[in-house]
Amino acid sequence: MTAPDRSLRSDARRNREAVLDAASELFAQRGDAVQMDEIAERAGLGVGTLYRHFADKQALLAAIIGRRFTAMTTLARAAEDVADPWTAFEALLLGYLEAAQTDAAFRVAILGPEEPNWADIDAQKTEFATIIERIVQRAVAAGHLRADFLADDFVLISRGAMANMTGTDDWRRYVTLLLDGIRGADR
Repeated sequence: MTAPDRSLRSDARRNREAVLDAASELFAQRGDAVQMDEIAERAGLGVGTLYRHFADKQALLAAIIGRRFTAMTTLARAAEDVADPWTAFEALLLGYLEAAQTDAAFRVAILGPEEPNWADIDAQKTEFATIIERIVQRAVAAGHLRADFLADDFVLISRGAMANMTGTDDWRRYVTLLLDGIRGADR
């Protein structure tokens, strides 16, 4: 969960969190078709209160992604502490995807037709990406990942797996096949 914005009053923080919770539920149920007034109603707030916190749906989607990136940064830090570079990479990838499997709103925000405003979550995204880069570089240097594997490939693999999350665990087979294809010579 995103750390509370200390500049907001406690009631404003509660309202913001209520909007994020409601939006997450509705996006998970109905995808990108959810309207802002429905989110406000689910949160028990007026539409004006929602718009005081989020200028538009893209800003709201960015906040949902920001929440997940904050949680995933904690996971990435733990994976980075794993001694074996391959195990660290695999723990990060699978942990990220397992969290995404239970967070349909995050998947909608990442994969949906409306591009979120990445500038709103630049700090969270940058921190997560920096850790991914270090984990990937360490696994490549150890020969556990293909020499041409890049941190951007982590994004491609994770988005492909998310696109295959259809209520079954088929995405796990997809990831297993991909992992076999990206292993370095020393694995």
